[in-house]
Amino acid sequence: MPFTLPSRTSPGPRRRSLLAGAAGAGAVLLAGCSDSDSATGTTSGSSSAAARARARAARDSEQLARRYEAVLAAHPTLSARLSPLLAEVVRHAEAFEGGKRAKPSADASVSASPTPSSAASPSPAVPATEKGARGELAAAERALADRRMKALAEVPGELARLLASVAAAGAGHAFLLTEDKK
Repeated sequence: MPFTLPSRTSPGPRRRSLLAGAAGAGAVLLAGCSDSDSATGTTSGSSSAAARARARAARDSEQLARRYEAVLAAHPTLSARLSPLLAEVVRHAEAFEGGKRAKPSADASVSASPTPSSAASPSPAVPATEKGARGELAAAERALADRRMKALAEVPGELARLLASVAAAGAGHAFLLTEDKK
């Protein structure tokens, strides 16, 4: 009877499955977005709370996008790794705004002209090393995902699903940012 050695793959999700999951979550997220309160199941009393939660979530995503842009400006060699994540963060902001934003350019990296929202606030400081910059982005993604998960109980159904989906995508981003290339 031949003896076979166990597989050397590490336990846990593989990078490909996380990327596929994050891409799928982004597609589901955008497909499930709606900009009418009637589709979210809100009442007039909770409508303003939902609108405030949406606006806060959009602002948070825009601030996160500015962090990505600052890191890309400081570390352009991370473009291949960060540009897809930045593009998703921009889509998240658009989803929370009900699609009211202008679509990002085909190249989701640093834009030549600042957007009105980015002109109002200074660029975040970026660590000198690429690993440090990725670690800071991962921490920001995790913190934002945690805040969004805590907010789920306070928002109506459709917005809660959107928040949960974006929080899951953020957790996936954090994992991808901290994973070292093999």
